[in-house]
Amino acid sequence: MKVISVNISKEKGTIKTPVEKIQLKIDHGIIGDAHAGNWHRQVSLLAEESLKKMQKKLPSLKPGDFAENIMTQGIDLHHLPIGTRLIIGACELEVTQIGKVCHKGCEIRNIIGECIMPSEGIFTIVKKEGYIYPGDQISIKEIPKENLEDKNEL
Repeated sequence: MKVISVNISKEKGTIKTPVEKIQLKIDHGIIGDAHAGNWHRQVSLLAEESLKKMQKKLPSLKPGDFAENIMTQGIDLHHLPIGTRLIIGACELEVTQIGKVCHKGCEIRNIIGECIMPSEGIFTIVKKEGYIYPGDQISIKEIPKENLEDKNEL
């Protein structure tokens, strides 16, 4: 399980551009990204496997086109429970939301009639700050069962 691409955008509602690294900050998200802020969707992730499904319909799609901050490989993101902790490089993220409502005017939905981010993208908050680079390994940190049960009641 590893990071394939890290991406940011200066404006909301636009595709994200791959960068050499991203800097994560607690209670903020990614420094320099339009979606940063003290809220529950600070950092978005999408699996390369999801991208490949969509490339069958539109081969020109690439990392960042779904406005995800981190593209991963080898991890089934959208089946992780809320509250799961991901260790990526020196950073730690906590899963806060699976999928989202697609905004009107989604460029990809307009072109091919569907978008994978609403069903397979995940959102996280920063629990430990630092830098994330393409190639960083990803591990899943076990969370206490009582914490998972509490989160599922929300």
